[in-house]
Amino acid sequence: MKPIRPKQPRLRLDADAYQHLCRQILKRDGWRCQACGSMQQLQVHHEEFRSHSGDDSEENLITLCERCHGLLHDNGNSCKKLARAVD
Repeated sequence: MKPIRPKQPRLRLDADAYQHLCRQILKRDGWRCQACGSMQQLQVHHEEFRSHSGDDSEENLITLCERCHGLLHDNGNSCKKLARAVD
């Protein structure tokens, strides 16, 4: 029987630190939607949703345009599936 690992607390930033991180993510991603390449109406998305214990961390955030972000949430897709769908 495998031992149960203790649950790791998720990283949740305060509003100012989160806004700073979002700007870093936008810059890292070249100010482009990572699914379709658009540079309009950009948003930062949690790949592992906060409601599913996703962190406010650079590794868990990706830039998406409003359209792709909406498609992802409406269809329950992953970012990889979304990228294939908009190609």
